[in-house]
Amino acid sequence: MLPFSAASERNKEPIFSVLGPALAGRSRVLEIGSGTGQHAVYFSRQLPHLTWQPTDRADGLDGLAACVSQSGCPNLLAPLELDVTQATWPALSPDAVFTANTLHIMSWPEVEALFAGLGRILGPGALLAIYGPFRYAGAHTAPSNEAFDHGLRQRDPASGVRDYEAVARLASAQGLVPEADHGMPANNRLVMWLRP
Repeated sequence: MLPFSAASERNKEPIFSVLGPALAGRSRVLEIGSGTGQHAVYFSRQLPHLTWQPTDRADGLDGLAACVSQSGCPNLLAPLELDVTQATWPALSPDAVFTANTLHIMSWPEVEALFAGLGRILGPGALLAIYGPFRYAGAHTAPSNEAFDHGLRQRDPASGVRDYEAVARLASAQGLVPEADHGMPANNRLVMWLRP
């Protein structure tokens, strides 16, 4: 049986309604932390003009590979192993990067490593799109996000909903400039940066 995420199934269409137009002029998307692969399959089917490269850490690759293989999407590539803390990432040159619901399960040093890696692979004009919950000015955007954050930190004190401003500083340090910040269902955001 293929891995399945009810949250991914619920949010794929709302995400695509914003992400799809942003990717209209792109050709190579790198997805970091593809998980079950549901986003990769859905988005690559909707955007046949681009090549979608899913990735995940080693422990998530088997289920992801099975999902990709079963999809039959010709523009969806076999998944690659990618741990953001690796000193060397796979040789890729994407013009867009997408990641969903990853920053809050990473430790802060892993989030820093993610942006350092993005700084190495993103060329001029590249787009970065991050989906998930954020705090703004240190405050949660909804009580449900505060409860979610509390639960995350109880399970793993290194995880938690990230401050937008802290993430934006990491993006700025890699030459990325804010492009958009979209409100999404369930008190999530879809935040985008561009590398000029």
